[in-house]
Amino acid sequence: MKIRYLAIVITLLYGCNDDNNNGKEVKSLSGGNNLSSDFSDYLTFKHITVRDDAHRKALLAQFQEKEQLAKAIEQEGQYDKTMVSVELNEFRKEMLISRYFQTFLDREVTDASVQNYYISHANDYEQKRYHVAHILVRTTREMNEVDRQVKLTSINAANTLLKSGKPFSEVAKLHSEDQVSSKKGGDLGWLKPGAVAPSFSKVVASLEPGHFSKPFETVFGYHIVQLVEAATVVKQPLEAVQGNIKHQLRTQAKQTELDRLGVKK
Repeated sequence: MKIRYLAIVITLLYGCNDDNNNGKEVKSLSGGNNLSSDFSDYLTFKHITVRDDAHRKALLAQFQEKEQLAKAIEQEGQYDKTMVSVELNEFRKEMLISRYFQTFLDREVTDASVQNYYISHANDYEQKRYHVAHILVRTTREMNEVDRQVKLTSINAANTLLKSGKPFSEVAKLHSEDQVSSKKGGDLGWLKPGAVAPSFSKVVASLEPGHFSKPFETVFGYHIVQLVEAATVVKQPLEAVQGNIKHQLRTQAKQTELDRLGVKK
């Protein structure tokens, strides 16, 4: 860790090794030619906000102490100069790549480009929502056939009551094993397709408002579903998806630039 710290100090204060020395020469660990400028750059790099003069003096004292330590270690010469050079070179490459793409992507992917993508791909951010109620009789994979038949009998009994004209909400309160929705007459609210299971959504999409389905099975058990209200299209606002769009555009832009630079992942 000490060697790594030295590498960072060297890089921040005095730049990187000359490419012509093949990483064998280590530049001075201590400087002092322009301490004020170095200290200011250090504060910028570390994102340190100086609160007052006392804080600044304390930070400067710490900075100078590390400068003196680096100078003393350099004079001792008891460190692996080759490994320091290797670490410096790796750090140099990491910083070049990081700084380059930070600037490049900030320029390429702007708020305007995110908004344009959102507008041109409007359909991707529109989803149907279905106001649904259901009656659920739960089953499990471990359930034996006898117990499964008991559950099937229960859902069929609920279906018989619905066909006789008994209100869906009342039947749900009596027969549904979904403890949360049963208290609300089976109401699940507005669901997007796939929210419960693909087969569940398929049945919902086939219903007319106010109608209920035949009993059917999902991984959760046996259901009877009612479409309470007609489907409506809900558009996700830009604020909700701009983070994902920005990430997508930055990923694409970075790959395009890597290709242009001749780098293959």
